Amino acid sequence: MKPGKLHHMLQKAHEELRRKPVVSAVYLLLRVVVIVIMVAQFFNKNFENVFLCLLTLVLFLLPTVFERQLKIDFPDTLEIIIMLFIFAAEILGEIQSYYTLFPYWDTMLHTLNGFLCAAIGFCLVDMFNRNERFSLSLSPVFMAIVAFCFSMTIGVLWEFFECGMDQFFLMDMQKDMVVHRISSVMLDPQGRNRTVVLKNITDVVVIADGQEIPLGLGGYLDVGILDTMKDLFVNFIGAVVFSVIGFFYVKNRGRGRFARRFIPQVLSDRTVSRNGKKRKGREEP
Repeated sequence: MKPGKLHHMLQKAHEELRRKPVVSAVYLLLRVVVIVIMVAQFFNKNFENVFLCLLTLVLFLLPTVFERQLKIDFPDTLEIIIMLFIFAAEILGEIQSYYTLFPYWDTMLHTLNGFLCAAIGFCLVDMFNRNERFSLSLSPVFMAIVAFCFSMTIGVLWEFFECGMDQFFLMDMQKDMVVHRISSVMLDPQGRNRTVVLKNITDVVVIADGQEIPLGLGGYLDVGILDTMKDLFVNFIGAVVFSVIGFFYVKNRGRGRFARRFIPQVLSDRTVSRNGKKRKGREEP
């Protein structure tokens, strides 16, 4: 994408935000906080964190950009949750080290990620379901299943990304966990594929570069697998929750104030004027 086109797109996104007072207020507050943190990181010469702050500022505008490009409308509640999610992941999680300070911070974000990705998947299939160019008439059950599968696919791809970053760049995105019991056929001294169980593990000694280094963790260091399974499980929970909400939303023809706060609305052609501004009316399922 050309820089001029990107600048124009971001400018239009800012204009769109002004039409949503509550969302705009949250965006401005988070933006000020991120800019202050970015300046502090710059003077501390943490240039990687400066890049994360710049990335966060761009990500804040993605929902509005998608609204204009795809002719959809994110409810204020959903848009605010997306911005808070980005802030919690990039600024609090990475820069402020919440991932290590609060053990369940990562779990909370992965659960919310499953919910948000299911919402996006639901919106995408709803767009196809309404588009006259596609002869589709999908049932509420099928739409809920597609939203669930979309969310889980994104979750799996993210875990692939984390594993790749750990293997090639040694970043430890798949956080290690301390366990006190392991079972492995690799411990069978006779090599007969027999499971050997070690219980009540109190310490592990690592030999590296000819030196013995006791980890002193009070157990065995599991490298990533439990964190990955936990992330996928909570992603599963978030996806199921939204899929159920989406199912009843479509089944009841868009009724329900609670569900409306999380379901992106597809705008019909008559709700968008020639200059891209939204008019009254939204397509309901």
